[in-house]
Amino acid sequence: MNNNTPSMRTITQQRFGAADELVLTTVPRPVPLPTEVLVRVAAAGVNPVDWKTRQGHGMAGVLGEPPFVLGWDVAGVVEEVGFGVTTLKAGDRVFGMPWFPRQAGGYAEYVTAPARQFAKTPDAVSDIEAAAVPLAALTAWQVVVDTAGVKAGDRVLITAGAGGVGHFAVQFAKYLGAHVTATASARNHDWLRELGADEVVDYHGAGHLSLIEDIDVIVELTGLDQVRTASVLRPGGLIVAVPSGLSGELADAAAAGGFRASAYLVEPDGVALTTIGGLIADGAVKVEVAATFPLEQAAAAHELGETNHTRGKIVLEVA
Repeated sequence: MNNNTPSMRTITQQRFGAADELVLTTVPRPVPLPTEVLVRVAAAGVNPVDWKTRQGHGMAGVLGEPPFVLGWDVAGVVEEVGFGVTTLKAGDRVFGMPWFPRQAGGYAEYVTAPARQFAKTPDAVSDIEAAAVPLAALTAWQVVVDTAGVKAGDRVLITAGAGGVGHFAVQFAKYLGAHVTATASARNHDWLRELGADEVVDYHGAGHLSLIEDIDVIVELTGLDQVRTASVLRPGGLIVAVPSGLSGELADAAAAGGFRASAYLVEPDGVALTTIGGLIADGAVKVEVAATFPLEQAAAAHELGETNHTRGKIVLEVA
């Protein structure tokens, strides 16, 4: 990097391993190609896929061997637009989940990505809130709306309802008029009811699934006991297996048991983010931020997330 090249701070991972593999480095600032924008990142969301990838799982097969920069959730301000961009201009506040599952490099002061993978951030939504939205909310939206086609009157079960994806899925399903049941630890029951859950079941109880029946759609967010969880579906019901995909065991159980099972992976979608941002700005959907960390403490953010006991999302403050 010569002295005339603009630089930026970023969190780079040199090898797979523990959180201490995340180190602060200085690298050249990217330049937007045609149809892309350069975004000055104010905040970056932290997701389970981040630490799974850091460990050599998650999207490691897509990113390949380190070094690479983690992070797909970003919120900030458009610094520069490439040739052909007409939907955004310099100075616009934006949020998005660019490039997923390819490297986006969200743990950095700047990112470049196609303009249409971003949405404008509503004035009523802070950068911290916006950074907590994209991957988790798009996952919930695309599962509930696009994959499952949830409609008024459907009975929907959301496992891990207090997590990043779960708390959005609860709200989206309720917004669509569904009867929503969520599983969560007891300390989060009242909060989930405030978000719209009709019933909340403590997953710590050995027989907790016996309290649930006749479900139309399961949004399965734990990756655990999928076949047993699917037992609460009505005939012809659908289970969408999000974190671990569709196992052979679950596929066989679906074929034998008369229910449907689907895998799912989130995709960038600026149009859906615009809709979601409007719901948040209007107060119809709430964003829960469990904790914030400065960029240089990305390792501590990962360590907190890996406890699997946070409510909502973790966000890095970059600017």
